[in-house]
Amino acid sequence: MSTAAAYAVTSPDGRFEKTTIQRRDLLPHDVLIDVRYAGICHSDIHTARNEWHGTRYPCVPGHEIAGIVAAVGSAVTRFQVGDRVGVGVMVDSCGRCEFCLAGEEQFCANGNTMTYNGTVPEELQAGGYTLGGYSSQVVVTEHFVVSIPDSLGLDVAAPLLCAGITLYSPLRHWNAGPGKQVAVVGMGGLGHVGVKIAAAMGAEVTVLSQSLSKQEDGLRFGAQHYYATSDRKTFRELRNRFDLIVNTVSADLPINNYMRLLKTDGTLVILGLPDGDLSVAPFTLTNYRRSLSGSTIGSIAETQEMLNFCAEHNIGAEIETISADRIDEAYERVVASDVRYRFVIDAGSF
Repeated sequence: MSTAAAYAVTSPDGRFEKTTIQRRDLLPHDVLIDVRYAGICHSDIHTARNEWHGTRYPCVPGHEIAGIVAAVGSAVTRFQVGDRVGVGVMVDSCGRCEFCLAGEEQFCANGNTMTYNGTVPEELQAGGYTLGGYSSQVVVTEHFVVSIPDSLGLDVAAPLLCAGITLYSPLRHWNAGPGKQVAVVGMGGLGHVGVKIAAAMGAEVTVLSQSLSKQEDGLRFGAQHYYATSDRKTFRELRNRFDLIVNTVSADLPINNYMRLLKTDGTLVILGLPDGDLSVAPFTLTNYRRSLSGSTIGSIAETQEMLNFCAEHNIGAEIETISADRIDEAYERVVASDVRYRFVIDAGSF
């Protein structure tokens, strides 16, 4: 085992503190990565505060990791020392179920291993669960490492490892592109990346946000239209408008109002995770053959495809870079929606 500097929280209401953690010695297919930047995702906050239950402490979050390869195992073929790489939400899967064999590890039938708080054998990580990217180094098997193109800054690329693939995957799956009307609900850490990607795909993009406070940004990111959902006229004016709506917010929305904005055969995709259940009036589905669906992250191959697409179209996250001693402050600001649009931790401060 080797050691790495990290920032950890030891209880749901605790503050982050600097600590030292253990990382496994390199196995033949392992890659040791010097972390340069780690994005802050709202999932980090939910886990650190045990809001989804089952958090194990001490907890080191972080699944938007960008860095440089420091060493490779004896059987590694895809990477070499000095490569620019990233690690996202998952770091392993069973590799043998129908989904893994089809290259869709995110749906692993036996449960993939999350980058933090995921169960692993004790010999792979002391304590028997994974510790994430709020650390100076991580060790990940090469299949779950992706290359970051040279034209993407590591800092703006880090949030793409979660926010980017979370939006790219449904936009690609539901064929966002020329001739398609796409709406993005919410202009936060997820939504602003979705606007950029959907616009680059050639879709006509509309932002549906609580207010018009970010309208200038939304249009700059590539949206053609921007509406405030607090204005009742919005839902009348946009009825039957969209082929695809991606909902990035975790609030309990009046889902039927949004379903009515879909065209015949349109789909509303849930990405945000509100606490309560969704209730849909059957007629909003049956009358226009509309669909309500959901999406999670993409596969490793699709994540690499997303990064290449973003590099080609000069798409990075809009970030505010912080030092590690400001993680607690950043969490409070994320909860208060006081960031445009993603916090990224400079790992040099670990």
